[in-house]
Parts: sequence; C-alpha cells; structure tokens
Amino acid sequence: MKFNDFEFSDGKNSQHGTSKKLLLLLALCLVFLTIVPLYLLTTSHSPLPSPKIDTSDLRNIGRVKECDIFSGKWIPYPNGPYYTNATCSLIIDQQNCMKFGRPDTEFMEWRWRPEKCALPFFNAKQFLELVRGKMMAFVGDSLGRNQMQSLLCLLSSVSHPEDISHSPTDADPNGHSLNSLMSLYLDQADEAWASQIENFDYVIISAGQWFFRPLIYHINGQIVGCHNCYMENITAVTMYYGYRMAFRAAFETLRSLKNYKGITFLRTFSPSHFENGAWNEGGNCIRTMPFSSEEMKFDGYVLEFYLTQVEELRKAQKKGKKRGLRFELLATTEAMLLRPDGHPNYYGRSTHDNVTVADCVHWCLPGPIDTWNEFLLYMMRKEAWRSFYEKLQ
Repeated sequence: MKFNDFEFSDGKNSQHGTSKKLLLLLALCLVFLTIVPLYLLTTSHSPLPSPKIDTSDLRNIGRVKECDIFSGKWIPYPNGPYYTNATCSLIIDQQNCMKFGRPDTEFMEWRWRPEKCALPFFNAKQFLELVRGKMMAFVGDSLGRNQMQSLLCLLSSVSHPEDISHSPTDADPNGHSLNSLMSLYLDQADEAWASQIENFDYVIISAGQWFFRPLIYHINGQIVGCHNCYMENITAVTMYYGYRMAFRAAFETLRSLKNYKGITFLRTFSPSHFENGAWNEGGNCIRTMPFSSEEMKFDGYVLEFYLTQVEELRKAQKKGKKRGLRFELLATTEAMLLRPDGHPNYYGRSTHDNVTVADCVHWCLPGPIDTWNEFLLYMMRKEAWRSFYEKLQ
C-alpha cells in the first residue's frame, strides 16, 4: 500500500453536590451517536468497480481467523503514517498535534505486530467495499469520536468523507470539574442513540475515563450506590460496578431491539498515561517512545476495566446467539497501554482552550489510534468470511 510522504501543516497558513438527572448509558461526557452513512461518501470517480467481495481474499482471512491480533508488540516502521494533517482536513484541533507544534515525529513511526500472525495494512477501498450501502455508528465518549475521525482520515485517501455526526450531548454543561456529582441510570439507555440504532449494520461501543468521577448509581428509579461521593446513607461501591452495569445495559438494549441485526463491536478500555501528577495536578505525558511489555505491565485498574468489559461481552455473545446476533471484541487495551507517546500532551487545543492541562487521554492524529481501525477492518473481513462460509453450508 502506498503511504503518504511526511508533509505536515503548522496551521500558520492554512458543582459539587448537584445531581444532574441524565439518562446516560456509557459515557458521562460527550455521549453521542456518530453516524457514518458510508454509502454517502463521495468521490470524483468511483474506486469501487464491483459490489462483489473478493472471495479469494475471504479465504485468506479464513486461514488466520484463529490468530490473536491483539497480543503483540510495537515495532519500528519508518515509512510513516497513512495520512498527515496536511492531507486530511477532518482532524480537530484537540488531536492535531503537528499543527500545534509537536516537535517529534517518531510516535508515528511504529506499527503493531501480533505475536503469531501479520496484521494487514488498512485498505480504504476494501473497507468501503465491505460497507457498501450500510451504516456504522460509534456509541460512546470522545475517544469513540477520536476513533471515528481516524477512520474518516484513513478513508480520505480514496474518498471525500463528510462528518455528519450529531452534536455531542455534554453530560456536565457546567464544566468538567473533578468534584461535580452526577447520576448514572444504569438500566436506561440514552435515547440519543437507542432510538436510532435499530437499523444500523455495525455498532462500535466504548467508554472508560468518565467512570472515575463521583457518581450516584440508579436502578429502577432507586439509588443503589455511589462511587467517590462520600454521602451518608448511600452504599459506597467501586467504579467497576457502574462500568459493568453500563455495558450490560448497552448490550441488553441492542438485543431487545426487534429489528436490530447488526454486528456489535466492543472497543476495550483506552488507558491514559499521566505522569508527574494527576490530570488536574500538573500531570503530563512527555515520552516519545513506546513502552515495552517489560516496562509496562497489563495489570491493576486497567486490567480490571478490561476484564469487566470482556465478561459482559461474553454474556452478550451467549444471549445474542439465540437471535443470531454477533457481539465481537476489539481488544485495543494491551496495545495502547504501551503507547504513552501517542497523546497530544500540550500539543492540542481543546474546546476549552486550556493549554495548562495536558491531554494524556486522547490520541494524536495520525498516531497509534489508527491501529484501532486496522483491527476493525480485520474483524469486519473475518465476519464477512464467516457469513460467506455459512451461506455455502
């Protein structure tokens, strides 16, 4: 696959105690339904000459379908990224690290290599072929949007994608203070996505960082516990409890929709990499190289979040099988745990334009987050093979 030359633009030319009643399901900020109607992506000429999938290619995928693409290591790849901020105009300032003066480029010169197989490069034409006439939704928080924008940039090499995602619903309109107390209704899906998702073909669900904050949990209209709220007469529970119940509710919502026949992908927890302090205490992420697996162990709260998600996914797979629904895993956690160098740090501009707070949560574009969509395409091809093979039986 031909990669773009390195060409970057620097932009010079070109309230504690207040409970907010929110029918949130996954994220506590920027809950959104990002709709990508892939058949509306426009090109000056069609790169897709045939609606038929290359069955020989599917057979090749079949031979490696048992390989674990999610376990591996980062290896040097000096050819560089698929795109730059000069070739993709869809990168928002918050992740446009090169525009705002990041001095190093080495973080874009690594590629994920699974232990026992090869991870194919992202093929934009093949992706569009697989989703011809279909729709995809990203349901989650701002990291879900981060992945969606990576995907649009990857597709921009063969098409001219248009971002028509809905405006995000900010769950904390008074500001993202550490101490603002919010209510999370664990058995109710947010209508912003649940009312529209039924006819989608691919749904990528994710959430993570906002479960660290103070929360009051509700089920059946009753308070069942709280995390980090320090309130009398309310049972204290861990953040993992709310995390588990949120994903359970998300999967049950999809299974309950009569006409939903899509494939659901769970994108696993994306770790932050604050060092030298917490996010609100001067913490930053100044590293310029990936960790090795010896330097950074997959354990602690990161592993607990990951296992919580996987356990709920396995339950959903078992129940969904009765209706022929597919729930699949995009296990990005291990790979991203090793990439402290991939965040904007101070080289981005958030909507609040507060450059005194480092962003060690989101990911630069281009950057290691593009690997998520390599994983996604691999899994979509695998699902296409499975469907094709079942029809032959």
